[in-house]
Amino acid sequence: MCSLESRGKVAEELKRADAVVLTYACDQPSTLNRLTTFWLYEFRRLEIKVPVIVVGCKLDKRDEEHHMNLEQVMAPIMQQFREIETCIECSAANLVQVPEVFYYAQKAVLHPTAPLFDHETQALKPRCVRALKRIFILCDHDMDDALNDEELNEFQIKCFNAPLQPAEIVGVKRVVQEKLPQGVNDLGLTLTGFLFLHALFIEKGRLETTWTVLRKFGYNDEIKLKDDNLTIPFKKAPDQSLELTSEAVEFLKGVFSTFDTDKDGVLRNSELDDLFSTAPESPWGEAPYKDAVERTPLGGLSLSAFLSEWALMTLLEPAQSLANLIYIGYNCGAASALRLTRRKSVDRKKQQTDRNVYQCFVFGPKGSGKSALLKSLLGRPFSENYAVTTDEHYAVNVVDRLGVSALRRILI
Repeated sequence: MCSLESRGKVAEELKRADAVVLTYACDQPSTLNRLTTFWLYEFRRLEIKVPVIVVGCKLDKRDEEHHMNLEQVMAPIMQQFREIETCIECSAANLVQVPEVFYYAQKAVLHPTAPLFDHETQALKPRCVRALKRIFILCDHDMDDALNDEELNEFQIKCFNAPLQPAEIVGVKRVVQEKLPQGVNDLGLTLTGFLFLHALFIEKGRLETTWTVLRKFGYNDEIKLKDDNLTIPFKKAPDQSLELTSEAVEFLKGVFSTFDTDKDGVLRNSELDDLFSTAPESPWGEAPYKDAVERTPLGGLSLSAFLSEWALMTLLEPAQSLANLIYIGYNCGAASALRLTRRKSVDRKKQQTDRNVYQCFVFGPKGSGKSALLKSLLGRPFSENYAVTTDEHYAVNVVDRLGVSALRRILI
């Protein structure tokens, strides 16, 4: 890499790479210092976001004077530079560990550690935990919060195309129970045990096991559902929009009821977090969703507000809406979750519409009361304190159509 004629050429090659093997000379300790004082910082400056394999070459040339403990030397460096996937020493002259260098480079591309595991905390990363929790729930067919032997076997066949022998199942559960008693109960392997197993696989270098599981359930390298699982089966004209079907709305009402554990008709923040605990993250934590609906004094969401958030997400980001439906357990496909509204030109001719979600664009000069108007739709009190609004804002709520409470619609 260093023999390339110019730094520009190096940068060009780095940006095309799927992995980088960064070398130093075992008989020249100063070359290792160069990695940490220049090259690794240079990668960050160039925004190179691929795994790095640090390789000590010329192992055969190193004498006792330059002997070092690789693990002790590299541990603080790997802690500082998380992009380093692994480190290894080799000798091309003596053919010592040369194949392993390229094995680790290939493995870093196909089965990267960074999305799955935090070496500093020695724990699975939150997004990995969320994905594995969803997979566990999907495999727990009898919904008893444990995978029995039959469910474990089905999981094994789905992911690895081979069944587990009874003795192997017993062995797996024994390993978990010895290390983590709450990982197994009378019904089978618990979620805690399931997560522990994957952490154990990763700690032992068997990342391919966890990646195989994730990919079998449709996840990409960012531990999100692959785009080809989120295809919207409609071609939308400019005067059409997408809405949730009645089937999807009924599903969401059921989900709301399930996670409203205190049955007060409101999802508290903790209940909402639990609801989205199988999604990569809560989808409503930032604009345009964060302040778009009416909330209770304690920040909770009523059923109307909950459905309003979904209506807004479906309008603005239908693929994101579909993804989050799938994350929380909807399994009937896009065609049953989303509906394409009739064209507005047709609605005008017929002087009627079947839309459930209406859009209203509010604009006007500075200080004309636009923000106050939107806040009033959300039931928020008027404030005399004027604040300039520079960004787009959305307000969504359920309204009665033409004053008829039986015909309720969502206004955005």
